[in-house]
Amino acid sequence: MHRKRLRFWIVAAAAAVTAALLVPAAQAAPGCRVTYTITSQWQSGYGASVSVTNLGDPVTSWRLTWTFTAGQTITQLWGGTHTQAGSKVTVDNAAYNGSLATGASATFGFNGSWNNAANPVPTDFAVNGTACTGAAPTTSPTVTPTVTPTGGTGTLPASFRWRSGPALIGPKSDASHSLAAVKDPSVVYYNGRWHVFASTASTAGGYNLVYLNFTDWAQAGAATHHHLDQSAIGTGYRAAPQVFYFAPQNKWYLVYQTGNASYSTTTDITNPRSWSAPQHFYPSMPDIIRQNIGNGYWVDMWVICDTANCYLFSSDDNGHLYRSQTTVANFPNGFSNTVIAMQDSNKYNLFEASNVYKIKGTNQYLLLVEAIGSDGKRYFRSWTSTSITGPWNQLAASESNPFARANNVTFDSGAWTADISHGEMIRDGHDQTLTISPCQLRYLYQGKDPNAGGDYNKLPWKLALLTQSNSTC
Repeated sequence: MHRKRLRFWIVAAAAAVTAALLVPAAQAAPGCRVTYTITSQWQSGYGASVSVTNLGDPVTSWRLTWTFTAGQTITQLWGGTHTQAGSKVTVDNAAYNGSLATGASATFGFNGSWNNAANPVPTDFAVNGTACTGAAPTTSPTVTPTVTPTGGTGTLPASFRWRSGPALIGPKSDASHSLAAVKDPSVVYYNGRWHVFASTASTAGGYNLVYLNFTDWAQAGAATHHHLDQSAIGTGYRAAPQVFYFAPQNKWYLVYQTGNASYSTTTDITNPRSWSAPQHFYPSMPDIIRQNIGNGYWVDMWVICDTANCYLFSSDDNGHLYRSQTTVANFPNGFSNTVIAMQDSNKYNLFEASNVYKIKGTNQYLLLVEAIGSDGKRYFRSWTSTSITGPWNQLAASESNPFARANNVTFDSGAWTADISHGEMIRDGHDQTLTISPCQLRYLYQGKDPNAGGDYNKLPWKLALLTQSNSTC
């Protein structure tokens, strides 16, 4: 906190809340989204920005209402007109921002007063008199439910075949980011959009994170890249993200490596500036990792939860896969009991980039680990278990029978890569259980020009999508 004369300026991380608002069916098909962000805060006063996004049929006007719970008062508002009766606030659109096409947004801002003790974000937003429920009314005949991105239940085969198209997502440099690669993707399907997080590798070999979203994979290449160093995540080494919604807390988590196992949170996955500053799962590298890492690197943190516990996996580029655990109730704190979950005397057989998933409709889990083959090319091995803690049984785990390798992939437009490297399964949901359907698996992976060489940190990785071609379902 900095004191400046008699005013106390508080550096406030943006506090945001997002709710799906449903306009009455007689007016338009649902729905819309509201983001309320506290942009600055000082003694007795604060500033806020509110954005209303129309996700349904076009509307010609909107009225937003909410209730303050700690005596806040609006003193000045722009971008609309407001009235306040006690704690109840009503904001009507301005003349220029009432008409909202599908996907369009209107933003207004205000200054207000608060009690210097608490300034909670409102939670009871309503539009045109309808309470924010986060779901479409069941009586509305126009509602199109969110479709799961995969499929039903079935069994995994003993061997896999895949198809791949060309690279879909490549690096996009700008005035502040000179990039060589986009890599290490994580992806969820939420509210009708694909949300992709990935590492960026600069032409100088530095790493940070990027976010993009789109409704169809055909749009992926044109999607806007939002660099997360512009959020509270900040600059410096951040890499290998994993994203999921932690339902017990109603928060999104972004897990990534910073030299430690780190995470940030948000309530609005669509707002790239809303992520919190990095926090660590561990105070320092666990002793068992320090004792076994050798000349490797502590990399690729991965979190998955069952009904009772959450587990954090990581690798060391030295043939070891580690696992820690804490309770769901204590997450993200309390990760302890770090053990070696799997090891191999040939470090290249168990190198990095592990994924663990729950198989939909079964009591089975799938483990994937990236390996480096005898030809120096990267590929994935796989194991299954009835428990996240193992034991793990080989499924497709050799160069001749891999989970995913160039030798079991058919490329639709020519083999643009010989590496099938660090990626993420397309999940059946988006929560902390990381559930996938075994039917026609899809895997977002990184590949590169087979002729590219040199410094690993500057290799030209791009992202593409594998689709299983021998589904048993």
